[in-house]
Amino acid sequence: MQGTKNLTSGPIKRQLFGLAMPIMATSFIQMAYSLTDMAWVGRLGSESVAAIGSVGILTWMSASISLLNKVGSEVSVGQSIGAQDQEDARRFASHNLTISLIISLCWGGLLFVLAHPIIGVYELETHITESAVSYLRIISTALPFFFLSTSFTGIYNAAGRSKVPFYISGAGLLLNMLLDPLFIFGFGLGVNGAAYATWISQATVLVIFVYQLRFRKDMLLGGFPFLTRLKRRYTLRVLRLGLPVAALNTLFAFVNMFLCRTASEQGGHIGLMTFTTGGQIEGITWNTSQGFSTALSAFIAQNYAAGRMDRVLRSWYTTLWMTGVFGTLCTLLFFFFGSEVFAIFVPERAAYESGGIFLRIDSYSQMLMMVEITMQGVFYGIGRTMPPAVVSITFNYLRIPLSILFVRMGMGVEGIWWAVSATSIAKGVVLLAWFLIVRRKYLAVERT
Repeated sequence: MQGTKNLTSGPIKRQLFGLAMPIMATSFIQMAYSLTDMAWVGRLGSESVAAIGSVGILTWMSASISLLNKVGSEVSVGQSIGAQDQEDARRFASHNLTISLIISLCWGGLLFVLAHPIIGVYELETHITESAVSYLRIISTALPFFFLSTSFTGIYNAAGRSKVPFYISGAGLLLNMLLDPLFIFGFGLGVNGAAYATWISQATVLVIFVYQLRFRKDMLLGGFPFLTRLKRRYTLRVLRLGLPVAALNTLFAFVNMFLCRTASEQGGHIGLMTFTTGGQIEGITWNTSQGFSTALSAFIAQNYAAGRMDRVLRSWYTTLWMTGVFGTLCTLLFFFFGSEVFAIFVPERAAYESGGIFLRIDSYSQMLMMVEITMQGVFYGIGRTMPPAVVSITFNYLRIPLSILFVRMGMGVEGIWWAVSATSIAKGVVLLAWFLIVRRKYLAVERT
């Protein structure tokens, strides 16, 4: 297999760690894009921050939709590599890129055309709405760059070369950090300046991916066409693998919209701030476990297709051990030093006291949250993306009635934190139990 790493032999721990580190770093880089924009726009005033914040849920949805082809690439290409079928790997890579382009053009066009009615849902002041609409329309035209780059990342991850997208994404982030102050303040573009900086950075990332594969003659999979005429067999396989993952992440965004509104009703701006900022802090745990999960998915995809079931199970045990150590550290940190951690981001007394309570309640779920995300990697690697989707959608939506129930029981805004923590625990337990029950079936049946 040209341009790929063989993950079906060699030391498991070293291979998983080597795959996971760049993937985790790439995830943190993607987070840093929005944080950088917010940091600079914050100097313009709260109204400018509100304009960008109103678009935030839509950018989250866009990233969730792009997972269809990222996961589709990691699993379909990874399993083809494991089965030593380079032709299928090349075709799956081309199909994922083509489908990604089609979806991004449709979704981006929808956001551009319907920007006014979508932003109008927030009922902001007229000038803030206009600023948000302008920002959204600029960002929507950059979605093809982002979607295709995400698909390229999935293909490289499947090939065991996760360092390449890390370096390329890092270059994009550095460019974004340089362009933000220049466009926002130097050229006086304000909020639109942040959008243009992101647009150029995302376009640059895609150009580097294309340059890496075409002009540097990176013989990944022996070379493959970026676009192809879609064939039923490959298209359905990609959709079957990626659609459940994209759906559960997109629906999760709607759940958080409701919880944010409830937090604001119960705790005012402090309640809303606690939930959103606390979620960002928890992202440290989430992105770390997601990095290991993605690495595990790519590792298992190759070994599962190669029939190396012993390595599939050993990699699962190894990843659980790695994430267990980190989960324990985060649990202790959030439980005993939650207020101190929160104060690093928001030094106001009322804010970090509320944040400390949130992180303390959240600490109970850290271990099981990491178990859930690890198990997602196992299921994705063997091509069974539906079980994680069913579990996530069920318990994420259960947060809505649970939060309402806890609030009516007199728990106030803390009832929302308990609903989130309890459902995270339940997801980890149920998904682990699901795999243990069907493990022999999944690891013994003939793969199709």
